[in-house]
Amino acid sequence: MSDPRAVLLKRRDLLSATAAAAAAAMLPPAVYASDFHRLKHGAFDITVVSDGFITLPAEILLPDATPEERQVIIQRLGGDVQGAPVQANIPLIRYGDDLMLVDNGSGTNFQASAGKLAANLKTLGIEPEDITKVVFTHAHPDHSGATTTSDGKVLYPNAHYFVSRAEWDFWTDKNFEAKMPQALHGFAQGAQRDLFAVRDRLKLVKPGEEIVPGMLVLDTPGHTPGHISIELAGDGNLLVTGDACTNDVIFFEHPSWHFGFDTDAETALKSRQMLLNRAASEKLRMLGYHWAYPGIGYAERRGSGYAFVKA
Repeated sequence: MSDPRAVLLKRRDLLSATAAAAAAAMLPPAVYASDFHRLKHGAFDITVVSDGFITLPAEILLPDATPEERQVIIQRLGGDVQGAPVQANIPLIRYGDDLMLVDNGSGTNFQASAGKLAANLKTLGIEPEDITKVVFTHAHPDHSGATTTSDGKVLYPNAHYFVSRAEWDFWTDKNFEAKMPQALHGFAQGAQRDLFAVRDRLKLVKPGEEIVPGMLVLDTPGHTPGHISIELAGDGNLLVTGDACTNDVIFFEHPSWHFGFDTDAETALKSRQMLLNRAASEKLRMLGYHWAYPGIGYAERRGSGYAFVKA
């Protein structure tokens, strides 16, 4: 595995380079777009809405790969020596009177190629005021950066927000900067910006609790200390994995490899392997945040790894 100090420096450099990225221009409302992926899952109606994509360096995506392996896989992902693009798939979930998002994307706080969620929701005829719940898998800027607009207003003003207690405790620790490497300080500032903005409507949840009936919080720590995934009941259940498994090529085929942006690399590895093993054993449908759109499929065992099979 690459030197973790170099990985932390890359985190800092990437955040610095993308902090001022601009959001997409808002599109006018339109009829329900036929090219959005929709599915019914038990009591849940799901539409996978894109927030765009971000580009990650090869050393972050593939710190354990040999140079030869890295070159082949980066090409498969449509990248080059600088890195590869990865999608940002956000489930819009209707349950009864609730219209919920799992993560809200980058907004204006990461790369300019992301931050498209609000515009894409408008093409579905959905205004920010229509969203009733936002569940954060974790508080990295490409998952929570759209909590506020560029002028500091809450983008989804009628929503209630959910994040794990462990995630809140980690990022809002008053002694964070004294305890954690400098490379994480910018991430903490972003997380505090997003979480504090909705503090008055934020519920801290624990694994095993439900957001709504049939929407279960799963403990998948490591990428961040309080990272959670979501399990939706019905039709064999569906796992919304967030960044517990960041890529549908790399970490399915090489489940023992690390990811450069994991805060606790070994804990993240265990969470990822647990999720993939369970999904393959129980034939659970999965929805991955950074997988090729729409990011929905199954894990099938192939030798010492897995294959991602699109649903």
